[in-house]
Amino acid sequence: MKPRKIPLRKCVACQQMMPKKELIRVVKTPNDEILIDLTGKKAGRGAYLCGKASCFRLAKKSRALDRALKTAVSPEIYDALEQDFIKVEDEFIAAKDAVDDDEDE
Repeated sequence: MKPRKIPLRKCVACQQMMPKKELIRVVKTPNDEILIDLTGKKAGRGAYLCGKASCFRLAKKSRALDRALKTAVSPEIYDALEQDFIKVEDEFIAAKDAVDDDEDE
């Protein structure tokens, strides 16, 4: 049986290509809301970030999300996203570890 192709995405901050499941998606919804999408299925324009807070800070400093989402992201939204990012970072890492454990079996 042919192995499944793993979709790759690029982190907007560090420019590293990684499997889609190892990245956190930030989405601009059709209602112009900007939020973190852990499911990866919300409608809207998406940008991907590594699961590291350092990558988020780099994206904030270089305004990478502004370019990737093709809209101006206000500093208040960056601050709110940073708080959300810190909250979901541990959850994201735990989910990624669970997937890695399942693949090892």
